[in-house]
Amino acid sequence: MDATTSAKGHDGIAPWLAVTLALLTLLLSSAYYALQKPPHGSKAPPLTKDASAVLGAFAFFTQRWDFQQKASRHSPTGNFSFYAGKWPVVSIRGEEARKVFLESKDLAFSEGYSALLAGSPEVKPDNNVLASDVTHGNESGFSAYFNKRLIAMLKGNRLRDGLPQLLQDARLVLDEMAATGKNLTDPFDSIYRMVYKFTMRTVACNEIADDPVLLAKTLKCFEEVEGATTPLSIMYPWLPQWATVRRTIAGGRLYVIFKGVVDARKKNGTWQEDALQHLIDSGDSITDILKFVLGALFAGQLNSGINAAWILVYMTSKPYWLSQIRQEVDRVADRYTHDTSLPLKERLMHVPIEAWENEFPIVDMCLRESMRLQSSGSFFRKNVSDHAVPINKEGTEVIPPGVFATYALGDIHYNPQVYTNPDEYDPTRFSPERAEDKKQPYAFVGWGAGRHPCLGMRFAKLENNIIVAFFLAYFSDIKLANADGSETTRIPETNRNNHTAHKPDEHVWLKYKIAAN
Repeated sequence: MDATTSAKGHDGIAPWLAVTLALLTLLLSSAYYALQKPPHGSKAPPLTKDASAVLGAFAFFTQRWDFQQKASRHSPTGNFSFYAGKWPVVSIRGEEARKVFLESKDLAFSEGYSALLAGSPEVKPDNNVLASDVTHGNESGFSAYFNKRLIAMLKGNRLRDGLPQLLQDARLVLDEMAATGKNLTDPFDSIYRMVYKFTMRTVACNEIADDPVLLAKTLKCFEEVEGATTPLSIMYPWLPQWATVRRTIAGGRLYVIFKGVVDARKKNGTWQEDALQHLIDSGDSITDILKFVLGALFAGQLNSGINAAWILVYMTSKPYWLSQIRQEVDRVADRYTHDTSLPLKERLMHVPIEAWENEFPIVDMCLRESMRLQSSGSFFRKNVSDHAVPINKEGTEVIPPGVFATYALGDIHYNPQVYTNPDEYDPTRFSPERAEDKKQPYAFVGWGAGRHPCLGMRFAKLENNIIVAFFLAYFSDIKLANADGSETTRIPETNRNNHTAHKPDEHVWLKYKIAAN
């Protein structure tokens, strides 16, 4: 073998050797990272055996409800500890522990979600991918800022002033649906997009809400961000992953779009009556504006877009409730419009915001029942104090300082001791006569509870009432259907391992006729 042949042989081996060494280094560093776990503490609930010594409880991210149920059954109290990657976590269940979880000032909301959810888009100063993520650098400060701004966006006068435009948006979407002539829609697409338009209009800007192309483009970016979150990206955030790249690219595209709107307003001296203008007029920096807008859109769309579709599916599957809701919508419309010859969709335009918020109790019961069945996933907190937080009166089990805590919503929402036949869709369980949600403290947590109720609840209920009422005003003879338009009575089963309210694993369509004027 001559020198030239030898050199070529070594050149062929060198890349493989480099790759092998890189992989070995990655595996060793991953093992070191995983094994350097902070302890839970001696009085934390017992560590579950249903987890890997290196990876931790991977099933918490892949089969969450099943994992929590199994581990809870193996614990004397139902409470147990586990590791999510290197994060120490205490999973709690039961009435007493739930009350502590929701009421303790030592258990921080944003710190828990920032580590264990990792779903919202990252916003970096000037869209610099090398900069620190401003949404996580000072989570408590961001939460205070976010809450202050969101409360301002959703207060009485702003929602009242924005109501006529929301009603017009609803009619525009439904006019387009009616004009297709298909008489068939996938509510998890059409209604989901309607909610996104509402949310964009209310917490972001008119330019995108009014532009179908930009609206679709930004929604696609949000869906890419949501879909890019993986167990590994949460458990090992430092590990190079394609999911992280996808999230960064999608977040960057959103940054560019919204920054373009802000810059155009400043350049042209344009003033709009919307949330974005409020942030600009408040003197917020471009980074603060973007992190608020992206966070608010993400939080609003994550659940509301799904819940609005599910209530239509459930009410359609139950003729009694469909009839009751239709009668309620008619009563409210007639109450505020004396000319009953007008089409229902015209009469609804005269309903004031006070009625939209307070005069649809049947719709509200149906929404709560839809949320109870579909609110899968978990709440998160982190003990940010320097002392342990007892989760029972005896103090025999605690959430140690620096440790995360999680509570599965299904522990109460699917509890047969609280909700009779919990798998059944039965809105009367929320009626004053039955009041099953009052059997225990915090028996319904679909809108958050305790120290952290949902700040967007008022707007979410408003948009839901608008969607339901106008859908019934536009369409009649509504049925569940398959993709080919054939009728069905089958409702897709809820996947309780979902991390949030989610589109069904099986498609379902709504078939309808155009309502007579």
